[in-house]
Amino acid sequence: MKFSTDIWVAALIRRVELGGGFAVVVHKGDARAGSVLVKVVNRSSGQVRLFAEATRADGETVWMRPSRAEKEVDLDAYITRARRIDPDLWVVEIEDREGRHFLTEDLEED
Repeated sequence: MKFSTDIWVAALIRRVELGGGFAVVVHKGDARAGSVLVKVVNRSSGQVRLFAEATRADGETVWMRPSRAEKEVDLDAYITRARRIDPDLWVVEIEDREGRHFLTEDLEED
């Protein structure tokens, strides 16, 4: 059973806090079925990454990097475009000094 988006986001934020990071919902989407973008920022190294929720052909939820941009301004522009297309989209920003994303689902790297 898949959790509603608002519960999933709350659990992610709690994992981040327990791990010593900081997370905030930048934009709330549909509470039940909104997609999620997770922006991870490591201020000490300057590394910024973006993760998007996706569904594989087998129906399993995975995370992927929809943009390989390395500048925060470029990722913010991607997020702005994505929100225009999908107003139900959630955006969560995580700041962690180790750059951890705290996602527990599979991550697909290319």
